[in-house]
Amino acid sequence: MSRGDVSTRAPVASDSEPNGIICTMIAHADVQSDARDASSRIVDVERALALARNVLDTEARAIVSLSTRLGAPFVAAVERMLRCRGRVVVSGIGKSGHVARKLAATLASTGTPAFFVHPAEAGHGDLGMITADDVVVMLSNSGETDELLLLTPHLKRQGAALIAVTGNERSSIAQAADVHLDASVDAEACPLGLAPTASTTAALALGDALALAILDARGFSVEDFARSHPGGALGRRLLTRVADVMRKGDALPRVAASATLAEAIVEMTAKGMGMTGVVDEHDRIAGVFTDGDLRRSLARVIDAKAARVADLMTTSPRTIAADRLAADCIVLMETPPRIMALLVADDAGRLIGAVQMHDLFRARVV
Repeated sequence: MSRGDVSTRAPVASDSEPNGIICTMIAHADVQSDARDASSRIVDVERALALARNVLDTEARAIVSLSTRLGAPFVAAVERMLRCRGRVVVSGIGKSGHVARKLAATLASTGTPAFFVHPAEAGHGDLGMITADDVVVMLSNSGETDELLLLTPHLKRQGAALIAVTGNERSSIAQAADVHLDASVDAEACPLGLAPTASTTAALALGDALALAILDARGFSVEDFARSHPGGALGRRLLTRVADVMRKGDALPRVAASATLAEAIVEMTAKGMGMTGVVDEHDRIAGVFTDGDLRRSLARVIDAKAARVADLMTTSPRTIAADRLAADCIVLMETPPRIMALLVADDAGRLIGAVQMHDLFRARVV
């Protein structure tokens, strides 16, 4: 009989019967696995939405239940990881391995030196990455994962502390651990009851709780977070200084207070910032001459070569120090009346640089 013959499939149970969804999925598995029938498949909208809501509700209940079980073991785990003199090593396999990788990454980015070790690779040499000063966190829903169980006696002999996150407090891994965290769930969200869903969500949430409790106990700050994320938007905003983005040297538009209007226009055009700083004989900032000042001067100036820029400039311009955050430039520029560029001054009021809004865009501070 052919593969597509209906008589070869299991009978379809109604949704009102026990395990109706499971039976339906099994019955249609043969058809759905055939790519030739893909174009004819349809989605039962109500059924899909009902299943999705059930998944979310199940996983939400798992997390709420988990929060009610937190207590002394959680605090003990936080203390061990906080006081760890080496690294926090996180390990797991399968779906738990993916959660373990995420936990290691979260710990590392929030001030706790951590890395992931694959348990199978650990048994073939990577165990040498773990020392007696380390804390090892093992994730296993069953608590009986063979690859982790094989590592346990070796880790104990090395003297590394062991924290287990499992769904079974009587499991071998839980019993061997120095601290066990209960991440058990009443049921998986998978309609087949097979795919790790609620259990991995619970383990993920518990891992986040650990990382953030340690972050708080460590006194980890926003600035610390930025230093761990120099490539991200927050890192750029909190680490980039005015000195990093300002124009200086030959790129800095600057004229003396004795310069003519014509000389100021030439300098503005050559440097392309839409303005020029005006300085006195000691290089201190006397003012700024901008495109706006130029437009306003045209109504009352006839001879550009005879007019002095000092008579047309904006006095007491906004300035910023080179060691300020580049993001602070935005606040100064956006304060009415808005401007597009700032002069950078040293402690003595001397002109040392200039920042234009486009410079901030290029540095991805904005």
